[in-house]
Amino acid sequence: MRTVADVRALRASIQAWKKDGHRIGFVPTMGNLHAGHYSLVELARRHADRVVVSVFVNPTQFGPNEDYTRYPRTLAEDTVGLVDHQCDLLFVPAVDALYPCGLEHALRVHVPEVGDTLEGEHRPGHFDGVATVVAKLLAMVDPDLAVFGAKDWQQLLVVRRLVRELALPVEILAGPIVREADGLAMSSRNRYLDDDQRARAPQLHATLEWMRESSREGHARAAVEGAAMRRLERSGFVPDYAVVRRAVDLATPAEGERTGLMALVAARLGDTRLIDNLPLD
Repeated sequence: MRTVADVRALRASIQAWKKDGHRIGFVPTMGNLHAGHYSLVELARRHADRVVVSVFVNPTQFGPNEDYTRYPRTLAEDTVGLVDHQCDLLFVPAVDALYPCGLEHALRVHVPEVGDTLEGEHRPGHFDGVATVVAKLLAMVDPDLAVFGAKDWQQLLVVRRLVRELALPVEILAGPIVREADGLAMSSRNRYLDDDQRARAPQLHATLEWMRESSREGHARAAVEGAAMRRLERSGFVPDYAVVRRAVDLATPAEGERTGLMALVAARLGDTRLIDNLPLD
C-alpha cells in the first residue's frame, strides 16, 4: 500500500491505474478505523480493481462545541489495518490541501432539504462541511465508485443528492451497518463511553427495534416517536430525536403510509452523541 499526502501524487497514481483500464473505488474516512470501516473497504474491493482510502478529520463538519480537537487520530493503527484489508493507496491530506484559501474563506457546498432536517437542525452547518469535503475529495480522487456507511443514513442521502446535482460520474454504494454483538452500531466515538455508558448504549438499537415492532403493529407514528423518546430518557440518554421518516428523502410520511420507512435516532450518553437507524419494512 502506498501512502500519499500530496494531491499531485494522488492523481498520478490514479491516472496510471485508469490508463491501464482499472476501475477505482474510494472510501473516505476520518480515521480511527474499526470493523465497520473495513467492511466498506471490502465492499469497494468487490466492485473495483484499485481501492483508495482517505483519512482526513474534516474541521468544517464540526460545530464550535464539538469534538474536533479530541477526535481519535490513530493513523499508525489505521495504516496496518488498511494493509491487512488490501487497500492500494492511502490519502492523508493536510487541512490546507483541502482548504487552500483557509477555513474562514473556504468555499461551502449546501445541499438543501435532505441536509436541513434532523442532523441539519441539531448540528447547524454540519452537512455543509460534509458536502464540501466530499465534493473536494471526489474531485481529487476521481473514482468510479465511492462507498459510504449506512449508519449515517442522512449523510448517504446528502452525498447522493450532491452527486446527482453536480452530475458527477461516480457510483455511490451503501455499506451495511456493522454492529457489536449486543447491537450497538460500531462508531469511532464509542471509545468515549465509560463502562456504565457502554452498558446502556445498546438501548439505542433496542429502541429502534421497538419502534419497528410498534409500527408494524399499526401504532400511530407520533405515538411511536413520543414513546421512543421517553424510552431513551429512561435508559439514561438525552435524545435529540427519535423519528419515523421516508427512507428515500427523510420526509415525514403521510398518514397511513407504511412502506419505505425508516426509524432514526440521535441521543447523547454523557458527552458522547450516538446515531443509528433501522428500516421498518
